[in-house]
Amino acid sequence: MNKWTELFAGLVLVIGMILIAWASSSYGWTIMGKNFNLLNAAWIFFKGGLFWLVVMIGALFILLGISDIKG
Repeated sequence: MNKWTELFAGLVLVIGMILIAWASSSYGWTIMGKNFNLLNAAWIFFKGGLFWLVVMIGALFILLGISDIKG
């Protein structure tokens, strides 16, 4: 695939998902009683990823500290 086509396709996908997430949170999409607020789901996913990133960095520091104590 051409590099410009890939760049354009990626840009369209990112902007499209941002617009869909905004529309789902603004207009309250409900299907069969379920609320499809994609912006809220993305925020929860981001917070979970941030939590695990901090936990893994902490575990890395603990392992590096243990390694320094041994050596």
